[in-house]
Amino acid sequence: MLYKQFKDKKLSWLGMGAMRLPTTEPRGPIDEAKARELLEHAYESGVNYYDTAYRYHGGASETFVSEVLRQYPRDSYYIATKFPGHMMQCADGKIVGAGYMASETITTPAKIFEDQISRCVVDYFDFYMLHNVCETAWDVYADEDFGVIKYLAEQKKAGRIHHLGISAHGRPETIDKFLSLHPGLFEFVQIQINYLDWVLQDAGKKYDVITKHGLAVISMESIRGGALAKLNDEAEAMLKAARPNDSIASWAFRFLQSLPNMPVVLSGMTTMEQLKENIEFFSKDDPTTEEENALLLKVVDKLADVVPCTQCEYCLEACPVGLNIPKLIMLDNERRFNGENNFVMQFTTGAMKADELPSACTECGKCNELCPQEIDIPPILKRFAESMQS
Repeated sequence: MLYKQFKDKKLSWLGMGAMRLPTTEPRGPIDEAKARELLEHAYESGVNYYDTAYRYHGGASETFVSEVLRQYPRDSYYIATKFPGHMMQCADGKIVGAGYMASETITTPAKIFEDQISRCVVDYFDFYMLHNVCETAWDVYADEDFGVIKYLAEQKKAGRIHHLGISAHGRPETIDKFLSLHPGLFEFVQIQINYLDWVLQDAGKKYDVITKHGLAVISMESIRGGALAKLNDEAEAMLKAARPNDSIASWAFRFLQSLPNMPVVLSGMTTMEQLKENIEFFSKDDPTTEEENALLLKVVDKLADVVPCTQCEYCLEACPVGLNIPKLIMLDNERRFNGENNFVMQFTTGAMKADELPSACTECGKCNELCPQEIDIPPILKRFAESMQS
């Protein structure tokens, strides 16, 4: 395992993301036996950075990850977690609604933070973030009366947060403005960055903005929820011609290795096969060259029509009819991307009930409010539904 220096710490270049731990059934509880095996193998292979959040796996991720890690010396691993302001509604210093955490009893930033400390059975967090600083979450994080930033700054001063940062899906100018308002407070920014989003979501500009502020960049959605592990035939042929023995997924990781200001590359690994392969990737420093990055830009041209869903499942919190929106978008991408209409029809006909199909969408738009990718979801589901009728 290769390591990168961050402040006084040596971080494993590969970080373990705990948003996609194996589950006993789709959207079901964590498969604790399989997930424990993954986390233990990661630790024993040298991974020391573990990323979770207040709402991952319905709130179970923090508890489970910390439970597994507690068998090891506390100073041998680093826990990163997040404050869920992007899922809240706030006005005049008060929570006027828990938003998409309606089942949670939340009153103050302190209540959430203390819950997290209790869940994880720790005295401090190594890395702590404001979750998804973006245009729609701006009011919550900027509300001085609510005081989440002030509170977290106090926790950092007290030693209960060692490194304070933000995760962000916002536009480059939003990230720049937010960091400019709080000089010297934050030390790192976690963003969605990969060779496809370098173009599609201005990740290149975001990387430059963060670097300009003197902060470290941590990657998330490094292979876009697995989407960059398998491409269409034309794109794969281009990469195989350049490096016949390399996997398609390796190109995504090698691209991130070429960025000097990135001490951790997160991957949400669900299977042991994925974990072992990724550990091998990050056991050698093999960044893409300028020529290979130019090739990746050509590959992006073959992929740009894909709806940029990362399967983060935030939208599921909002859908009033319980549609599995990420699954439907994945199927629609598959249909449009690979032209496998028979696959889509076979999968949806009989295998899915009427209330699970894209035609069940009421077009209320509530899912859009939570989507970090700012996808206008209802028209996509409507188009998919119409294609199934043709």
